Amino acid sequence: MRDREKARKRAQELVGKMTLEEKASQLRFDSPAIPRLGIPAYNWWNEALHGVARAGVATVFPQAIGMAAAFDASLMEEVGEAIAEEGRAKYNAYQKEGDRDIYKGLTFWSPNVNIFRDPRWGRGHETYGEDPYLTGELGKAFVEGLQGDGEYLHAAACAKHFAVHSGPEGERHRFDARVSPKDLWETYLPAFEKLVKEAGVEAVMGAYNRTNGEPCCGSMTLIADILRGKWGFQGHFVSDCWAILDFHMHHMVTDTAEESAAMALKAGCDVNCGVTYLHLLKACQDGLVTQEEITQAAERLFTTRFLLGLFDETAYDKTGYDRIECREHLELAERVAAESMVLLKNNGVLPLKKGELKTLGVIGPNADSRKALIGNYHGTSSRYITVLEGIQDALPDVRVYYSEGCHLFQDKVEGLGQRQDRMAEAVSVARNSDVVILCVGLDETLEGEEGDTGNSYASGDKKDLLLPQSQRELIEAVVKVGRPVVVLNMTGSAMDLRYVQEHADAVLQVWYPGARGGRAVAKVLLGEISPSGKLPVTFYNSTEELPDFEDYSMKGRTYRYFQGKPLYPFGYGLSYGDVRPEWAECGGREWAAGVEEALEWDVTRDMTVRVRLKNQGQAATGEVLQAYVEALESAYATPNGKLCAFNRIFLNGGESREVELKIGKDAFTVVNEEGERIVDGGKFRISIGLGQPDERTRELTGKDCIAFTVSRN
Repeated sequence: MRDREKARKRAQELVGKMTLEEKASQLRFDSPAIPRLGIPAYNWWNEALHGVARAGVATVFPQAIGMAAAFDASLMEEVGEAIAEEGRAKYNAYQKEGDRDIYKGLTFWSPNVNIFRDPRWGRGHETYGEDPYLTGELGKAFVEGLQGDGEYLHAAACAKHFAVHSGPEGERHRFDARVSPKDLWETYLPAFEKLVKEAGVEAVMGAYNRTNGEPCCGSMTLIADILRGKWGFQGHFVSDCWAILDFHMHHMVTDTAEESAAMALKAGCDVNCGVTYLHLLKACQDGLVTQEEITQAAERLFTTRFLLGLFDETAYDKTGYDRIECREHLELAERVAAESMVLLKNNGVLPLKKGELKTLGVIGPNADSRKALIGNYHGTSSRYITVLEGIQDALPDVRVYYSEGCHLFQDKVEGLGQRQDRMAEAVSVARNSDVVILCVGLDETLEGEEGDTGNSYASGDKKDLLLPQSQRELIEAVVKVGRPVVVLNMTGSAMDLRYVQEHADAVLQVWYPGARGGRAVAKVLLGEISPSGKLPVTFYNSTEELPDFEDYSMKGRTYRYFQGKPLYPFGYGLSYGDVRPEWAECGGREWAAGVEEALEWDVTRDMTVRVRLKNQGQAATGEVLQAYVEALESAYATPNGKLCAFNRIFLNGGESREVELKIGKDAFTVVNEEGERIVDGGKFRISIGLGQPDERTRELTGKDCIAFTVSRN
């Protein structure tokens, strides 16, 4: 185990030898060398959202939202381990070449554990979805995998963006997210708390926006009182890039750069990604900050560097360049891609019958798109396998026709309106195909981060849930041909898929499946792998069902609070098998589907439920067993209950198996209006199944949950 106290003492000793100017210089993200003390330059900025990013060739895993759809914590830990290993391999190689520039360090500003509260948010695909429990569990696993459990940190993870941040992107530099204590502690903070208190995340990054009036990167409430005070966070805090500049330029809470630097430092922000901390010495001269506060921040940063072993010889120094994009990591990325795909509809056309296919049409702007594979914050792959290429490789004896069909987004040509110069070709391909694979969706140019170089619309948010007009016209034209149509939706967020749900023969949510994701797509289409992903977000019918985008109240948002009937519910996903829970057992009591009886339980203790499942189908498949809890007698309960446990399993055709679900005692708590987590009321309902216990899930799957009530003793 790592010895933080030893690292802290070494940091204190080293920082104690520095001048004030040297200490202040180390609070920049691009910390310069101090040759007289043997301290090399170090750049704190590196990214690893779904693979080592922006630093050359690396394994590009599916985008974070896709990994979340796998509902597989152990898999997330494996991904974190692989990323750390590739990060170390790159770091070792770059050090030998004397390259200590940006994206070359071991402090990775990942994961993003913000809550995807509104499907319009462009950066939502960087997250693990809309549920605090799922986000916390997956984030914890990723951090533990990335940081390792050895004497030294394998790499340092960073939980971002703290806190209450999920759009609008175009307003983030001046926006004030107003949030109630209940929503703050029930929705926006739990994942961060889990990563700090259970995963030991080494760093936390602040958000651009204000929360209840305070800039997040200078918030005494968030950083000093909650993060370091209530949670006892011992790591370092970093600003989002140029966020401290916003204090006086956009939030208007300070008048000068010196005041902004002082506000951030006093709250507990140790690293400035930006240039405002260049004014720290002047702020110190003016009495706005003390030398002791500058020293404390420097000590925290060098504690992290010592924990990483950057001044020692470690076993990680032997990690070789051959671990970058190695076979094991590529196989892992393909496994993640396969687990991430969510089958939304299937009338029996899938899996495709390989021996019966003579011709197959692959149509759509994302069919042969590399951008649609990689999401954002990605690395570079030495090879990309698009959906078209994956299908072509898998079907060498089948004639595969291809047409782009239309441009990704509506293309206006002056005087001509929308140019659909590939529509006739797409229709011709459909007419000459036994089955059509129609690949639509978005990419990072249409949903992403404000100001990102890849985002042509600058703000990155979506105005609505509709696919671009050009694609909607393409879908209708192809469907009208009358051939069986399988729609692959390649997006990082919920879309309005009502038309394809009604008219297509199958609908598969592919997300952004990684650099070589086309191979996994082909295996799923052909039945070599059964789809088994579940939606980590609700797919609504339209934005008309949702509150205003700028409203941060959770009322009417996400599966826990939404009062309407969604198109596809959170937790939903079909497979090629037919897995059903047969019975559940807890505390010596046993329940079958349709039987609901009470169990007395001490709700201050964790609960373990044993469940027997059977795959009544012939196809082997993965599945995700899910448990939801409702507090039946509390006015503070979420209207629709909440996810409290999940477990990914695999069953061969006809196989039965018993598995365990561990429901933590927090499941029996609610958050009151003051933000306090309490046990309130004496009755709870536990529902266990392959999705939510809601009407829409039953309608789509034809399956019931096993439910029982828990009486507090």
